[in-house]
Amino acid sequence: MVKIFISTGEVSGDLQGGMLINSLQTIAKEKGIELEILALGGEAMAKAGAKLLGNTTSIGSVGLLESLPYVLPTWQIQRQAKQYLLANPPDILILIDYPGPNLAIGSYVRKHLPEIPIIYYIAPQDWVWSPLPQNTRKMVEITDLLLAIFPEEAKYFQKQGLAVKWVGHPLLDRMKSSLKRQESRENLGIKEEQLLITFLPASRKQEIKYLLPIMCEAASKIKKKLPDVKFLIPLSLSLYRQNIEAAINNYNLSAEIVEGKTLEAIAASDLAITKSGTVNLEIALLKIPQVVIYRVNPITMWIARKILKFSIPFMSPPNLILMREIVPELLQEKATSDRIFDEAMNLLLNQKRREEVILDYQEMEENLGKVGVCHRAALEIIEFIYTDKNTSRNKDN
Repeated sequence: MVKIFISTGEVSGDLQGGMLINSLQTIAKEKGIELEILALGGEAMAKAGAKLLGNTTSIGSVGLLESLPYVLPTWQIQRQAKQYLLANPPDILILIDYPGPNLAIGSYVRKHLPEIPIIYYIAPQDWVWSPLPQNTRKMVEITDLLLAIFPEEAKYFQKQGLAVKWVGHPLLDRMKSSLKRQESRENLGIKEEQLLITFLPASRKQEIKYLLPIMCEAASKIKKKLPDVKFLIPLSLSLYRQNIEAAINNYNLSAEIVEGKTLEAIAASDLAITKSGTVNLEIALLKIPQVVIYRVNPITMWIARKILKFSIPFMSPPNLILMREIVPELLQEKATSDRIFDEAMNLLLNQKRREEVILDYQEMEENLGKVGVCHRAALEIIEFIYTDKNTSRNKDN
């Protein structure tokens, strides 16, 4: 029996964790290995076969003030996880994204259970910016092997002294069988000639507060210019439905909420107006033009800029991969309804601009690796368990 503990958080981490677990199960079956997987994650990981010790999909946040409501629930889940790990040491610990909580758990395991190897999959984005350089130091201290998803991520952490394998981006696996425009429109009951914009405001509660109102304002302006446009809003978590419905009603906006059909809603669209995050890559891989926005509490942004010297070249993954702006992104004070409207009109009505975006998406995709990412990552994990239990670091020090 091989015991694996996987820790992640938020909707995107749960998605990546679920895909990884599916591949781990497949490889284990092929090799005749019996697996026991316990996890901090969500429904996708549970569906893939993990036993959840705690659900972490709805307690994530970005920003200092925004994180305060989640400090206690995060601490409680971490405390529970540490107690379990101490009483039931696994054969390996897999950390997926979710840097703050995961680095804390990894540090605890390295100190109290030094014999347990730790693999980090989808590392903190210190290779982009590092207002908290201790993240990199902690990664080097606790990690036996990093499975990197971006080439630049791999190069950065290799320079810091970490053992790194670049496996590629797991969304390539998810998107390989994704629906096309016609299929998606048929599934959603949308006519081919219908102009469709999909809004993707949130995978975190704070994003509903800071992003959805400005999206609704922009939608009202777009509707005045293009009266026949239809709006879709996919739900990342069902618990956000009430807040989204309230915002739609408050702005007297005609928009349809769809649950469990996020990829179909994106694929069916002529344009996506979206938060910054993993979803930007999904949109790009489906070749849909997008406007990316992000806002946090103004005090949080002031602290980040003035005290932490926060500075990033870009915030959305498609732009970060090529290190140039291939999709418009509007951060903080630039994220106004007027700017969103202007960028949306350009992408909807300027055919040359749309074609440029699609060409850039193709170049971006070439930098993500090849399909089979989750299989490669799972194979690295299984092989590490059997061939490298004690050689990657001196567990006795």
